[in-house]
Amino acid sequence: MTDRVCLNRSRRDVLLGGAATLLTLSRPAARGNEGASISARQALPELARQFLQDLRSPQVDDFLRSWPVAPVRRPVVPSTVPVLRWLPSALARAPVVAEPLVRGLLEASDVLAWRRSYTSSAVGDHFLDNYGWCELVGLTGERASDQLACGCLVLGPDTLYPRHRHEAQEIYVPLSGSASWGRGEGDWREAAPGAVIHHMSGEAHAMRTSLMPLLALYLWRSANLDQKSQLDP
Repeated sequence: MTDRVCLNRSRRDVLLGGAATLLTLSRPAARGNEGASISARQALPELARQFLQDLRSPQVDDFLRSWPVAPVRRPVVPSTVPVLRWLPSALARAPVVAEPLVRGLLEASDVLAWRRSYTSSAVGDHFLDNYGWCELVGLTGERASDQLACGCLVLGPDTLYPRHRHEAQEIYVPLSGSASWGRGEGDWREAAPGAVIHHMSGEAHAMRTSLMPLLALYLWRSANLDQKSQLDP
């Protein structure tokens, strides 16, 4: 079951979002300003928390009880992945309520630690070129926590994230784009921005995109955040 919020945009909002994206991309000096990028990165955990609180979802609120109280920051060593080429497109399609968070991600993208969890032999080159994630809160993110992780996942168009599982409980909330989500052995169901997708500990799940890239916020809750997802055979 998912909780949803109404995130519809008018045609004017879409056009303004696209114009704002073009303005952002036309300012290489601003994007190359490391100080501004670091400031944007430092603001991301609070932007994510506020967005999640505004969903007013009991499932999300339960996870947020483990959100770190003390704003302990740690150094972040930047790294990049090819899928970041889709972030401007994600901003252009972001609903109004998610736009501050998505814009912050784009502005901070060059100083975030982007990662990929799998090898080419396990998932193939197409998947690796269209997949990446970064942590905002957790063991390695800007905000330190050993019980809850929060970060962002990017999937390019026409990409299948294979069925996998992990011990940690998980919530996904799409921020931009849409995808179909498969849980256990059940049918695939499409989830739009604002939907809350909850995976229990050990529950097999997968996702796939079609024409649009997916940008989603995730929450992991576990006493062992330093764990890896296991692909199903």
